[in-house]
Amino acid sequence: MTDSFAFLVITLIIVLAFEAVNGWTDAPNAIATVVSTRVLKPSTAVAMAVFFNLLGALSGTAVATTIGKGIVDLNVVNLETVAAAALSVVIWSSLAAYFGLPTSESHGIVAGIAGAGVAVGGRDVLLLSGWEKVFTGLGVAVVGGFVGAFLLMFALLWALRRASPALTYRLFSPLQLCSAAFMAWSHGTADGQKAMGVMAMALAIYYHPGEAVGNFHVPLWVILLAASTMAVSTAFGGWRIIKTLGMRLTHLEPVHGFAAETAAAMTITVSSRFGIPLSTTHTIGSAIMGVGATRRLSAVRWGVAQNIVMAWILTFPICFGLGWLIAWLLP
Repeated sequence: MTDSFAFLVITLIIVLAFEAVNGWTDAPNAIATVVSTRVLKPSTAVAMAVFFNLLGALSGTAVATTIGKGIVDLNVVNLETVAAAALSVVIWSSLAAYFGLPTSESHGIVAGIAGAGVAVGGRDVLLLSGWEKVFTGLGVAVVGGFVGAFLLMFALLWALRRASPALTYRLFSPLQLCSAAFMAWSHGTADGQKAMGVMAMALAIYYHPGEAVGNFHVPLWVILLAASTMAVSTAFGGWRIIKTLGMRLTHLEPVHGFAAETAAAMTITVSSRFGIPLSTTHTIGSAIMGVGATRRLSAVRWGVAQNIVMAWILTFPICFGLGWLIAWLLP
């Protein structure tokens, strides 16, 4: 059954469900600040996110290649690995989104692939080169997001030290539209490619068993299908996550939103070009903490931040365990 064409179709549907959850739970990260500062109405912000997420997802395949053939040895694993990995993220991210916790689909899918891969082929199936990129991305997301946003916000505060609050608001309200669009586009360049890589992984395993690595590529129809799925699902954005990131973590004005989005988007875009699977959730969450910390450390609600970080930390072991269990249970 699991080596049949029917199971390939089922696997691709599960991967698309993962991409839908990605758009539903992760895309709100791109518009959380612009909604919380009331620069855009939620419906307008979602429409903008849909458009720019789609454009970003169509911009390249470097991250897709890392996810698709850099995490586990494709010549050893099977379709059960792909299905189990995607399903583990769907389960965990949906549960976390119910409680308003922004998880990382990036780390969820690599952990799910690793867990399912180990269940099928043992620990030797893991590839060191791909995991180096994963952990590089983890450090870049936190450091680049927090430090980049902190420094940019500090520079803006110095440049605007004589400007009135009203002038600052009028100046940065339109600028935040640009930074929010940039953030949505960068989200597409990073997270839009995750499902593309997993779908291409499934196709290579099915059509070229034992020779999947040399035959891995991302077809155009996979790019279009994954990108459009994420774009459509973004329209059903998780408002609890928007509230957690944009309203509960720290108080934001347009200038803060501009700094956070710009720093996060630049970090994500550069990393994506090098095929580093960066977590947009980690990056924008860290950036929001960074701009909040420029006022004073107590301006960040560290209790809320602690819950967010705990969800980030739990993503790896939970998705690894779910991926392993589901792959083990499949016939």
